[in-house]
Amino acid sequence: MFQETALRIAPLAEGGGHLVIVGGVSHRDWIVDQLDEIGVEAQVLLEPEARDSAPAMAAAAVWVQAVDPEGVIAFVASDHHVPDHDAFRQAVRDSVTAAGAGRIVTLGITPTEPSSAYGYIRTSGPGLSAVEAFQEKPDVLMAASYIESGYLWNSGNFIVSATSLLSELVRFAPAVESAARAAVPTDRAASIEVLGPAFSSAPRISIDYAVMEKTGLASVLEVDFAWSDLGAWDAIHASGEGDTGQHIFEDAEGCLVRAGDGVMVAAMGVRNLAIIAEADAILVCDLARSQDVKRVVERIRAVSPRHLDFTRATPESLGDGTKRFADWLRLNALPLWSTVGQGEDGGFAEALSLDGRTFSSSRRARVQARQIYVYAQAGALGWSGPWKRIVSAGLTKLYADYLREDGLCRAVLTAESAPLDDTAMLYDQAFLLFALATARRVGLADPDLEVRALRVRDALMAKVLPNDAFLEAGDHPYQSNAHMHLFEAALAWEEAGGDAGWAGLADRIATLAMTIFIDARGGFLREFFGADWAPAPGDDGRLVEPGHQFEWAWLLARYARLRGDDAALQAARRLYENGRRGITERPTVAIDAMNDDMTARSNRARLWPQTEWLKAALILGEVATDRDRVALLADAAAAQRAIWMYLTPEGLWRDKQLPRGGFIDEPALASSFYHIMAAFAQVCDTGRAGGLANVAVTGLR
Repeated sequence: MFQETALRIAPLAEGGGHLVIVGGVSHRDWIVDQLDEIGVEAQVLLEPEARDSAPAMAAAAVWVQAVDPEGVIAFVASDHHVPDHDAFRQAVRDSVTAAGAGRIVTLGITPTEPSSAYGYIRTSGPGLSAVEAFQEKPDVLMAASYIESGYLWNSGNFIVSATSLLSELVRFAPAVESAARAAVPTDRAASIEVLGPAFSSAPRISIDYAVMEKTGLASVLEVDFAWSDLGAWDAIHASGEGDTGQHIFEDAEGCLVRAGDGVMVAAMGVRNLAIIAEADAILVCDLARSQDVKRVVERIRAVSPRHLDFTRATPESLGDGTKRFADWLRLNALPLWSTVGQGEDGGFAEALSLDGRTFSSSRRARVQARQIYVYAQAGALGWSGPWKRIVSAGLTKLYADYLREDGLCRAVLTAESAPLDDTAMLYDQAFLLFALATARRVGLADPDLEVRALRVRDALMAKVLPNDAFLEAGDHPYQSNAHMHLFEAALAWEEAGGDAGWAGLADRIATLAMTIFIDARGGFLREFFGADWAPAPGDDGRLVEPGHQFEWAWLLARYARLRGDDAALQAARRLYENGRRGITERPTVAIDAMNDDMTARSNRARLWPQTEWLKAALILGEVATDRDRVALLADAAAAQRAIWMYLTPEGLWRDKQLPRGGFIDEPALASSFYHIMAAFAQVCDTGRAGGLANVAVTGLR
């Protein structure tokens, strides 16, 4: 029924409109799954608790009014059966002019029988006319007299402008309007929003009692298409489409059977029954008593409330995921990549096949540096494996084969370790500095670590631009990404006890981020720029990567903590919210790329953005309070679950997830280990800081 309703309504939103769905928080997954199955997109507003139709409609009206102050809304329940979709949509269109002029139009159905299941409307004339009176559900005799007098069934569908509805609520039910207005998020950054706690303070009242029975703006449009609100089992039976599942009738007539998966129902010698058999509950009732099911529901609410709604799987908590994360690193990933993934000469493999085999390929400097970081960080977190030997061998290989005579790092070696690309990429120098800083922080006995780092820093500073930016080699010399990793390296050296020059370098890059790289109006980070450091022309300048929004948010939050810089923290929060716009629901992952209007550019999802989402959610959660903190830690748990989609039990991973699930079949890239380890390190940092309630953080011990 929900899917049928969405498909019936969605065409009305074409041409700039919106499909808005209001449901309960417990139904989130089902709403998303059902929409995904039929390929319909919608804005979803989730109620923290049900407060009846008036508050739900008020929340939708607040959202619409903010998007379009003149917006007209068609309010439609999801349990109505309307076989003729075209006729329904035409009736809505016929109501729009009156609704835009301030009327509240309801659709009145021409009755087919004297039903006691529906309310009735007394009209002032045929067609579209003013409502003279709404009548409650009558008994059958009164219903027959209503029909003789020309009354219509009250369908409960309303077409009204957002402004008119909210104005009438202010007049007749102000507590409903004020609660809804306070509950609807103001930033509207996500396609699914949970209404704020204020929603729970709204009076529990239907729109009929709150507005329709009091307003002087009510109109009704008479329609004669087939309709049922399917509010009870007799109505579902009357639709002719209610039977589902396996059943056998033996001398049974006029019965409705709905059997859940794997359930067989047999009925013998009975008449006019509803037999509803689910895995955890069975209802048998006379179809004529369908309206009385509410009494049973109230008794169930008292004795066994778990039977009232869908069963829900409990998603893995942040704490449980953290323990599993630590076990996976300690027992699988770290041993594999330091044995099969590291040669006798200390060189690290570029990738491993998903069956754990190496293959010959060129080797990038950034991979060597990243793997040195991984094992140094593992040592810092208490891994009992031979991390010192692994890091020392990795550094020896780095010095011998990757460093040029000027102390800078060449980009690529052949499989036989001969120079293949001698270019000194800024990106690679950043990771060289980062690896050296991490080795210094864990106390590795190498007196050359800082000397080598200072030599690289001096060489970079000799070429700094007048605006304190650095040029990257290659096709995109003016970019933010290489600066991001240089920022990370500078902070790492500052935290490892380096000289004041590292703090100065971090300050320079933080200023660049907040004045150039981050869009002043939108608060999102751009990737590529022109020689004047304005956004690059064309698609390059419009590129927004959710993963980099999170990664910069994490770095700026660290920087803000070091400096006590509130502006940097606020920038981090805005970046995080923009990154969240790239989170999809099915599956729940951060996609690869958006445009600067926050529309999706690539719905593919790589592993590394999920790790950056986790890091940013955790560090911002440490300094958040109340609802924001709860939301950020929930995000962190979701990000950790997203990471688990990519990891394999053997200590490997997949990298590129396709939009509908599934992964590109390719080897596990060693470069991803840096992101994975950094994410786990942030989990440990947040845990030690007391940011994870009820989570014992023991690192890799």
